[in-house]
Amino acid sequence: MTADEREQGITAYVALGSNINDREHYLQNAIAALDQEAGITVTGLSSIYETEPVGYVDQSAFLNMVIQLRTNLPAEALLFTLLGIENRLGRTRDLRWGPRTIDLDLLLYGDEQLTTPDLIIPHPRMHERAFVLVPLTEVLYTRQDAAFEFISAHLEKLEGKEGVVLWKKAQ
Repeated sequence: MTADEREQGITAYVALGSNINDREHYLQNAIAALDQEAGITVTGLSSIYETEPVGYVDQSAFLNMVIQLRTNLPAEALLFTLLGIENRLGRTRDLRWGPRTIDLDLLLYGDEQLTTPDLIIPHPRMHERAFVLVPLTEVLYTRQDAAFEFISAHLEKLEGKEGVVLWKKAQ
């Protein structure tokens, strides 16, 4: 990506999830925190979906959604911003796939494909997760571009979509 492209802003997509206490509150606080960060503007929101946990299943159901951002931050700086917001909202990493106040995963960053020790873009497991693809497809729908077609095709073939239940419609 060139400096000019970064200055104009890159469109990125972030998955949000919460399954502790007031789950919607954590989602809203994360969105507000992102929108207040320099170099980040929230430009789109999916509906909120309730889903059963994956991996470690002995925990409460999650609320999940995807947001669209416009940012001039490099991908790794955006990742570290997401991790900082998770920390401020009380995220702990005691158990892999365990309960969490908030989880923020960088899914897509423009058309970039990136592999570093800290970050892989596109997110390496998003195509396996209906709780990510359902809200991502919803946000991408307005674009009707190659990314939308690709994600929609993956979602159509994916099992487990019935476990992703609309909890609150996007406003």
